[in-house]
Amino acid sequence: MTALSKNTVFQVELSNRQIIKMAAPISFAILIPQINFVTNNIFLGHFNKQALAVAGITGVYYLIFSAIGYGLNNGLQALIARRAGENRPEEIGKLFSQAVFIGLSIALLGIVITYTITPRLFGYFINDAERLQQAISFCRIRIWGLPFLFVYQMRNALLVGTNQSRYLVGGAVAEAVTNIVLDYLLIFGKAGFPAMGLNGAAVASIIAEIVGLLVVYLVIWQKGISSNLHLFQNFRWDGYNSRLIFSMSAPLIFQHGISIISWEYFFLLIDGHGEIALGVSNTMRNILGMAGVVTWAFGSTTNAMVSNILGQGKQEQVNPLINKILRLSFGSALMIAILINLFPGFLFSVYGQSGEFVEQAVPVVRVLSIAIILMSFSVVYLNAVTGSGNSRVSLMIEIFAIIFYCIYIYLTLDKFFLSITYGWMSEWLYWTCLFLPSFLYIRSGKWKGKVI
Repeated sequence: MTALSKNTVFQVELSNRQIIKMAAPISFAILIPQINFVTNNIFLGHFNKQALAVAGITGVYYLIFSAIGYGLNNGLQALIARRAGENRPEEIGKLFSQAVFIGLSIALLGIVITYTITPRLFGYFINDAERLQQAISFCRIRIWGLPFLFVYQMRNALLVGTNQSRYLVGGAVAEAVTNIVLDYLLIFGKAGFPAMGLNGAAVASIIAEIVGLLVVYLVIWQKGISSNLHLFQNFRWDGYNSRLIFSMSAPLIFQHGISIISWEYFFLLIDGHGEIALGVSNTMRNILGMAGVVTWAFGSTTNAMVSNILGQGKQEQVNPLINKILRLSFGSALMIAILINLFPGFLFSVYGQSGEFVEQAVPVVRVLSIAIILMSFSVVYLNAVTGSGNSRVSLMIEIFAIIFYCIYIYLTLDKFFLSITYGWMSEWLYWTCLFLPSFLYIRSGKWKGKVI
């Protein structure tokens, strides 16, 4: 342990090479869940239009809990990165084990909510009885993947926070391959399996998450990371570190939770515009998720590197680091926005859709491309706030943005019942409301001296 404490392998440097070295594997790891979402929806689109429409509501519902885990993951990642920057690897295992305890407790609560409260909640918004029953059935199956997802996300925090993001790839590949194969077999009933339709996508996703989890922990064990960071030597309740994680992560959990809840509200309002509008919006969610893979990877990199650099005591390097990441994030987003505008027809043909579906979807793609560019700025600055240790500030910024977002979508989609193109312009408002206060906070320097 003494030798390990003297090396600086867990500390990062301020360079484009370091940024890309960390961001590329993160991008790949984020890409895999998006591929799973898209694969589910492509197969469901070819299965029938109603399944594709219902997948919009149920997919976002599961994303609410995924976002809660992501908030816990971000808080843990900032703490691990700070300890890595301080060159205190012996503390990282303690943080990790407590995060697993917290994550599994939240997962249990999510399962209980899905079986008790969710059916009543869906009943208030989904008017079609068959669609309602399909949504409830899907969620009651899909939610059992939550414990595996949360522990899987803790792995992300551990590897990214210790500057070892390259090891994310193995588990991500295993998860993607498993999901694609099982989607085909279970949705359509191939190779002797029953045709489960929408529920088949739920079962496939759960098994894929389990496989990805097992593979990545096998990698961690084989590479000696488990023993170096004392991951399972401290696997018991630790009040001090649990409070520290909860203090850092609770605002982020709430922040990401309300963000996706507002998106579920958006989809429930879209349901009133009909099956095609719901299917189009579900497709747009997939496109935004895929387009945001690189941006969110740069955001996660910002979180980890800002916290790591502050742990090294190099506060003066934070703004130059953010500017470097921002240029890479914007450049990537611009290229993606251009591509989706050049080939929108191809995107929809993949989902097996044409005609009126395409007519409604193309204008939304134009709106979405601008949102992708705005997102490239907002995500970097918001994650810089998190990396500085001020998760409560990032929560207040999120609440500010969500209030304006919800008012806007209520007025456009419900009150005045405008087309979904106007509804999707809410993304412009949302990302702008996230960017401005995050930018002003970082530039103010009020985060300097924050200890976590």
